[in-house]
Amino acid sequence: MMKKKTTRTFKIGREKIARGERKKFQLEVAALYDYTALNIPIEVIRGKEDGPVMFISAAIHGDEINGVEILKRLLQKPVLNKIKGTLIAIPVVNIFGFNHKSRYLPDRRDLNRSFPGNAKGSLASRLAHIFMKEIVSKCTHGIDLHTGALHRTNLPQIRAFLDDPETDELAKGFGVPVVINSKLRDGSLREAARQKKVRTLLFEGGEALRFDEEVIKAGLKGCLSVMRNIGMLPKLKSMKAPARSPKVFVADQSFWVRASHSGSFRGIKKVGDWVKANETLAVISDLFGCEPYEVKSDYEGIIIGMSTIPLVNKGDAMFHIAAFKNHNRVRKAIEIYDETIY
Repeated sequence: MMKKKTTRTFKIGREKIARGERKKFQLEVAALYDYTALNIPIEVIRGKEDGPVMFISAAIHGDEINGVEILKRLLQKPVLNKIKGTLIAIPVVNIFGFNHKSRYLPDRRDLNRSFPGNAKGSLASRLAHIFMKEIVSKCTHGIDLHTGALHRTNLPQIRAFLDDPETDELAKGFGVPVVINSKLRDGSLREAARQKKVRTLLFEGGEALRFDEEVIKAGLKGCLSVMRNIGMLPKLKSMKAPARSPKVFVADQSFWVRASHSGSFRGIKKVGDWVKANETLAVISDLFGCEPYEVKSDYEGIIIGMSTIPLVNKGDAMFHIAAFKNHNRVRKAIEIYDETIY
């Protein structure tokens, strides 16, 4: 694992956090035209002993709120009193989008395409710059919590740059059955963090503007698992392993099935289902229920995301399917994982 950062003084913005201290504060970003402050709420928990420095962030897209609840529950865990190193919790990065139930900032820019940012750039670029300077650059590890976009839901999954061995180990240690080897995207927090040599995972699960209990439990369990694996929290006491423990599978590739007709559709398959090539996923029909058209999968795989709104235009993305070498084993792992979460 990455060498631990050791420092006597830990500072974010104007705030200093001493060893053994826990502090909540607002990181100043900007003011809107009516002088409403656009700040980032932060809680820092610093252990008495040195160790990794990890950020966990949520709501970079303001309408993706499962991560907000994950962090809320994580911060109530008594085990954080035993932390080694430093945890930086940012429950809402994009506070403007969060308050307006919107994905974007006031300038309509996507914050997760604005990193590493620029101190003299757009509002999104300035926020990204401050986040990188004051938080990411001081960390060894990071977890960024996301959900599907509006009217789309995702199976709980980790996306990471698995070509890096240490990131690969972190991703598999999170504990969800499905891991996507996701190439880095320009402007994303993950890419900017990689440039700073900060190993970062992206957790996806659920739908925008909705709490999903299964997703929240999966994300909470995964964050705690990663913190234990890198030595921030004590390992769980050794217990007899369960007879059936979920395994982790890495997707070779993923693809979207798109609507080739316009209309409303009736879904036949759901997120987490294993589908064969040429298997029917949904049926699209017109306003009178006539001329039904079967939407079929081109390949075999597991549905990791899908549209939740039954109205489609020709070309709209409907089902996101990940391909694995052994689909039956993945399906079984997802079933076992669902049982352990509930």
